[in-house]
Amino acid sequence: MHRVSDNSVIKPFRVGERVALLEVSQQHDQLLVEFRGGDLIEEGTLREQVVAFFDLETDLSAFYRYLKADADLAYMATDYYGLRLMGIPDLFEALCWSIIGQQINLSFAYSLKRRIVELAGAPIACDGHVFHAFPTPACLAALTVEQLRLLQFSGRKAEYLIGVAQAFEAGEISKAQLMALPTTEEKVQKLTSLRGVGEWTAHYSLMKSLKVPTSVPYGDVGLYNALAALKGLPKRPSRLEIASVFDHFKGWEAYLTIYLWRSLAIQ
Repeated sequence: MHRVSDNSVIKPFRVGERVALLEVSQQHDQLLVEFRGGDLIEEGTLREQVVAFFDLETDLSAFYRYLKADADLAYMATDYYGLRLMGIPDLFEALCWSIIGQQINLSFAYSLKRRIVELAGAPIACDGHVFHAFPTPACLAALTVEQLRLLQFSGRKAEYLIGVAQAFEAGEISKAQLMALPTTEEKVQKLTSLRGVGEWTAHYSLMKSLKVPTSVPYGDVGLYNALAALKGLPKRPSRLEIASVFDHFKGWEAYLTIYLWRSLAIQ
């Protein structure tokens, strides 16, 4: 789905049924976006996709002030300076990725995602490589449980993915519908009405796709491990114990989650 070099990333960006392959590279203090294949999509629309993917419009200065005020986490403001909440602009992809990753390790989750993308995603060739955009709801809804089981998906997880795809295809849920709901609680309730979508999946998808800043993926083992290592919380902390940390980061809970996850990657 993407290819990273020292100074650039090549990635398909989907807008509805159309897919553009873009290369994004750093040029001094700016990003250069180049069209590499696929469908020609309006420049403004593609700019929105790139901005959402890299989370370019968030001013992190307030978050860093909160970090510096916390003795245990202050180092993050320096060591992780510039780390942003990389997005998944497509809500459908974000939900599917969350479902794929439920109760399995990250390496196997990546393998499953690659298999489903290669099976049903839109391919674009560039410089000897084939890139795939994540499948549309229609493409995924057309698959069978048996097809996904052949890719090593569990029967239950295959049912969840196909069911979510069918809900999007039927217009029962969309990113626009969620964005129109006034509260995070209502957004979570809407998402968890889908079979296979629990609280963790809902909050992760809201973090990554809608950039809801107050989302916390409760139940995440990595988050709990980071809180145990850095704040001395129990391995399975209560909501109250989690709140004792996150209450100092009101409006930045999703960002704190990302930085806590990052702490695990470089220990």
